[in-house]
Amino acid sequence: MSEQENVRVIKDAYDAFRSGDIGGVLSQLTDDVEWETQGPKQIPYAGTFKGKNGVEQFFKILTETEQPQVFEPKRFFASGDMVVVLGRYEARVKATGQTAAADWVHTFVFHGDKVAKYCEYFDTAKYAQAYAAAAAV
Repeated sequence: MSEQENVRVIKDAYDAFRSGDIGGVLSQLTDDVEWETQGPKQIPYAGTFKGKNGVEQFFKILTETEQPQVFEPKRFFASGDMVVVLGRYEARVKATGQTAAADWVHTFVFHGDKVAKYCEYFDTAKYAQAYAAAAAV
């Protein structure tokens, strides 16, 4: 696929996420996708998830533990089989009521017309702190 088509796939996946259509997100992934979110153990969805079932588990954990307040992809860059997106995310941690916000970078590597690898980079300290308060309660 072209770089612009890859960007369109990512925009469609983001739209699906915003509307709560996790199936729509999963439809954009290869069966053996590798999905990685950086972060310490305090962040329950941090780690590497493999395959569509793993990604589905990632979203289950995310929706059980956080209430998104802001999800804003801002800039898209494409080169060959990779799309990089800069954006902002803010969420309320359900267990503590605390809100954390951070800018993020998402990287997507395509195999054919589907995402084969995803990695998220963000200020994990803010989110770990928001979750750590739950341990103190």
